[in-house]
Amino acid sequence: MDQHCSTTNLQAIVYKDQKKYRILVIEDNPGDFALIQDYLQEYIATPDILQAKSFKEAETCLCATVECPYDVVLLDLSLPDVSGERLINDLVALDPGCPVIILSGYSDFEFSVRSLSMGIADYLIKDELSPSILYKSLVYNIERKRIRQDLEESKRRYSNLFHLSPQPMWVFDLETFQFLDVNEAALNHYGYSKEEFISMSIKEIRPADEVAKLENHIQSSILTQKPFYGMAKHRKKNGEIINVEVKTNLIQFKDRKAVLVLCSDITERLKYIKTIEKQNQQIKEIAWIQSHVVRAPIARLMGLVNLIDLEKATDTDHKNLLSHIMDSANELDQIVRDINTRTKEV
Repeated sequence: MDQHCSTTNLQAIVYKDQKKYRILVIEDNPGDFALIQDYLQEYIATPDILQAKSFKEAETCLCATVECPYDVVLLDLSLPDVSGERLINDLVALDPGCPVIILSGYSDFEFSVRSLSMGIADYLIKDELSPSILYKSLVYNIERKRIRQDLEESKRRYSNLFHLSPQPMWVFDLETFQFLDVNEAALNHYGYSKEEFISMSIKEIRPADEVAKLENHIQSSILTQKPFYGMAKHRKKNGEIINVEVKTNLIQFKDRKAVLVLCSDITERLKYIKTIEKQNQQIKEIAWIQSHVVRAPIARLMGLVNLIDLEKATDTDHKNLLSHIMDSANELDQIVRDINTRTKEV
């Protein structure tokens, strides 16, 4: 029998939670506090437990550092200085992010539900309490706090990426096409105020002949569940039409199906490309002139020089040849001038 008990105790030790939990127990009853300690130590290897016997002591503990130093707070609702709803409100206000589990001696279902809406993480009845119930509530609520913090951090990162982006971005409702949110870069680039944006649909920043194209792109994204990437034309508040590169993604925004849009104004880039294309065409024309047009008078000059060397050529022949040479030279000079002019234009 003793050997069996030893084995059971050994297993209990082996399977105890090895994490470091810092727990504030706000309880003025020594017997209840001792029982809570025993319950916690049954499932947690080395819990760091601190007792506060009044709200004043709890306030001192929770305000000892800038950040709450406790993973969870276990709260008795009947303290010598404060109790009931006022105790809940005052305690939650000290650190809204710290899970608070009520350990009450009173089974009041209506009040327990109301306390959850006041920021309490869980409501446990002392007479129904057991080590496993207390441990599960503690672990679940600490994990819930971690998940909530991760979600808040994710929202904060999204907000920073969205609002601090140097590129215009907005979110619009997938069903109504209404703007739901817009960043500062979009306000500056398009000229609308945020209130004006929110009162508009995305169709209103598109030229009339682009609306059907917009609707087709959105329907395609809905059917394929894939982001859209492509070119579009937008209209600024001053009426200027700009060319933009658009990237979209389907998201959930405040429980609504929405589309996140990132826009890059490529109007100047397209103008630059057209300028380069025009220059390239001019360069091709210059190259063609050099390889075809310039060679014609040069070939004639070479032929005329050969004729001058003929011994039987008369003075009249020489004069005619010199005249042709001059004509070819003038033609070549004009071609060179044309090439220089075209080169300057490029």
